[in-house]
Amino acid sequence: MIVTPTRDSSLDFALLQKSVAGPSGRNRVPLLWLLGLLALLVGSVVALLLYLNNFEDEEVARRRAADAQWLEQSVQFHFRRLEDDLLVLARQAVLQAGSPALQRGVSLPSAPMVQGGLLWREPGVLLSSGWIPAGQLGNLQVGPQRWQLDRDAHPDNALALTLMQTTTQGLRRSAYAGLMLRPDGTPTDVIWLATPFFDRGEFAGNYLAAVSLQRALAALVPTWFSQTHSVQLESQAALDKPPAGATELADPQVDRVALNLPGVDLFLQVALTQAQPATVPRIFFLVAVLFLLGMLVALYALRRDFVKRQQVQALLQAQVALRTAMENSVTIGLRAWNLQGRILYINDAFARMVGYSPAELIGLSMPFPYWPPDQHDQLVQVHEGIIQCGTSGDGVEVQFAHRNGHLIDVLIHEAPLNTASGVQIGWMSSVIDISERKRAQRMAAQQQEKLEASGRLIAVGEVASTLAHELNQPLGALSSFANGLLNRLNDANISLPELLPVVQRMARLAERAGGIIRRVNDFARRRELSRQRLDLVALLTRVLTANGDGEGTPAQWSPPQQPIWVDADELLLEHLVNNLVGNAQDWAPHGAAAPQVWIDLRQDSARQMATLSVADTGPGVSDEARDTIFNAFVSRKEGGMGMGLAICRSIVEAHHGSLAVSHDPMLGGARFSVELPLAQTPATPHEGAP
Repeated sequence: MIVTPTRDSSLDFALLQKSVAGPSGRNRVPLLWLLGLLALLVGSVVALLLYLNNFEDEEVARRRAADAQWLEQSVQFHFRRLEDDLLVLARQAVLQAGSPALQRGVSLPSAPMVQGGLLWREPGVLLSSGWIPAGQLGNLQVGPQRWQLDRDAHPDNALALTLMQTTTQGLRRSAYAGLMLRPDGTPTDVIWLATPFFDRGEFAGNYLAAVSLQRALAALVPTWFSQTHSVQLESQAALDKPPAGATELADPQVDRVALNLPGVDLFLQVALTQAQPATVPRIFFLVAVLFLLGMLVALYALRRDFVKRQQVQALLQAQVALRTAMENSVTIGLRAWNLQGRILYINDAFARMVGYSPAELIGLSMPFPYWPPDQHDQLVQVHEGIIQCGTSGDGVEVQFAHRNGHLIDVLIHEAPLNTASGVQIGWMSSVIDISERKRAQRMAAQQQEKLEASGRLIAVGEVASTLAHELNQPLGALSSFANGLLNRLNDANISLPELLPVVQRMARLAERAGGIIRRVNDFARRRELSRQRLDLVALLTRVLTANGDGEGTPAQWSPPQQPIWVDADELLLEHLVNNLVGNAQDWAPHGAAAPQVWIDLRQDSARQMATLSVADTGPGVSDEARDTIFNAFVSRKEGGMGMGLAICRSIVEAHHGSLAVSHDPMLGGARFSVELPLAQTPATPHEGAP
């Protein structure tokens, strides 16, 4: 008889809404939020002010850099135009090469002969110009008048002018020299420009021009640019040796650009003298400040609404806490109950699991109606333990009774059910129906027993298949020798000396068949590997010697000088070598070349592997057959069972090695390669001896 205790049908979350903090604590929290927002507001204003100042500085620097780049491109353009003008004059000078005036180096009037650019037309920019033919580059009496004066003024001038002429002739382009120095070593603002002319590939001479850079800059810099910028000319020497007392730090308000005139290292320093105020960022700053002040007013008004929102927030936090606890458990069957064992909530999945509706279970206390009558005492102890310390990670397995009477195996996981303030008021249960899992486990146990029986049958089948595969050849050969001997005895055409070798060979074949039976029986009885340190060289020598006087193509090999040590099962390795060598001897006569079987054994110290290769002159293995050649019951021999290579692969994999087949380039047939791990420590000389 099930006693139904009294229950409260109402779902009350009041306990979940309890909070440790009192009214004063609730008031401090919004105050702290307001102080934090105020600090954020002040910080935002300061950060915005700093950002706008930095933005204005970056905008001034960007504008100054753009103006400097524009001036640089303008200067380079006009100097390239001047080079083109001098090239036109040079061509005219070559056409008038017979003129006595040119032979004396006298300057020809240039204005009527060329329509020059700004530097050519601006008065005072070109101080002197003239033509020097190719054969008279070193003649001091030839050239413009200022040419001779600048060469004689300072030794560095002569060196620079000579280098300029050499550059024009060697590089076939215009070149510059300067700044020209006075006799006392102080620089002037004069540079020389030499433009070469080549007539049908031959150097004809240079057209020279002396340029005043100060006058050139005055002509090139427009009035609107000079009103807001200051432009100064500096040489590389002045930059390398600053005046005494000058600071070595670069001025951040000045941009320096190179003139990029070949042969001279000159720079232009461009600085802004008048900066336009950034009106738009400042207006943006004022608007942002107004918005921030409005936000502060809105926050103050929002504070008045906090009291009403706290009640709603408390209820919301309680519901979120309950839903979060539900989500932390497995969402199959959910049950919430308090620390006194009274059910607070169940979901539909749990109701369907036990056959009772949520209205019938909510509010009930232990014992519950879905407990089996004969397990009440046990389930009371289990649930009291759950109330005290919950469940472990594996959960608790119990049985529930469905309303219709059948038992259900369930797995219960418990998660603490906490209030919004973190106080535990109960447990949240996730209940999983594992009845099918239990039935599956019982069926799996039965199937395991059947599989073990099948495994024993398979082991017997493997032994039988191996015996049939290995005994096929020696028994067949033994039968052939016996039939041949009987035929000759019946015909009485055999003597005792002829009879003795035949009987000896039959005895060896019988002994070989017996050895195969013993080896397979040992392999079948001992299912686990018996590893020991083996020398592959000694093992291979022993196996090949034992098979050397048998039928088939003899195997050839060159034994290594040093032993090769592996940790392996001697019986299985001997079985592996016999199978691979016997397979090669069977296929070697089927190839186009003379039958031959070659065995190669080597050691790869870098990879810590021993490699055994068995190659033959047979037809090889096709690409299609390589994918299935190691499968059981797959054979390419007539009458073969297809177990030999499958057993070989199982032996190699049991020793953590690999078995592969490929084409042998020397013999033309198949090559089977076995890789086995080397022994970790060196072996003593007597280990593995045959």
